[in-house]
Amino acid sequence: MTDKKVSLPYRVIKWLVKTFYPKIEVVGAENLPDEPVILVGNHAQMNGPIACELYTPGKHYIWCAGEMMHLKEVPAYAYRDFWSEKPKYIRWFYKLLSYIIAPLSVCVFNNANTIGVYHDARIFSTFKQTVQRLQEDNHVVIFPEHDVPRNHIICEFQDKFIDIAKLYYKRTGKEVCFVPLYLAPELKQMHLGTPIRYCSQSSMTEERQRISQYLMREITQIACALPEHTVVPYNNISKKDYRSNKDYAAAGNIH
Repeated sequence: MTDKKVSLPYRVIKWLVKTFYPKIEVVGAENLPDEPVILVGNHAQMNGPIACELYTPGKHYIWCAGEMMHLKEVPAYAYRDFWSEKPKYIRWFYKLLSYIIAPLSVCVFNNANTIGVYHDARIFSTFKQTVQRLQEDNHVVIFPEHDVPRNHIICEFQDKFIDIAKLYYKRTGKEVCFVPLYLAPELKQMHLGTPIRYCSQSSMTEERQRISQYLMREITQIACALPEHTVVPYNNISKKDYRSNKDYAAAGNIH
């Protein structure tokens, strides 16, 4: 596959982001197998996509909300997903901002190495593209959290993304690995954990459960083992409500 051509505005935006966004240290790169893998991490709001675009080792594509790639769909999605939990007195500003960022979003997400994710019939395109990118020897990065709390580190994962492994196996005969990833923006670190490999002999229901539970548990354990730092949550809540990875009040709920 030939290299993707990107627009000049996107090149400028990426340069600016890389210049001003803190440099992230990748810890545990030795855990990456010498093959295409699926990296699964905490979203950390916009930090996850930004840090992974700039610093994920090797060639890679990132799953992104498909709505952020279409001008008419950006405002509603951006406000609902990013800013709907902001204090009421300031929500008017974020509603306006959701329209202002729409052209920028379309430029970024259509020029970056992204795979649009949808929650309708277009999901078949998402899975097809993902398998194709893996076959082209790219890693794929996925942030599967959704708005269901799990513990003080992450939210629960939507687990249907694991079905990619079955499709990839049917196409290639290879059992893909999933690699846990924890991003700690305050520490300026991205930690890669021990991979777990899809088992083609088990049912898809069993594999969704086994792999998703392993990934959530590993990400939580990686985070809790690090020096004390503020965890950037999935939801865009007030910073005063952010929690520490050493939140001992939540320790009994870690799983």
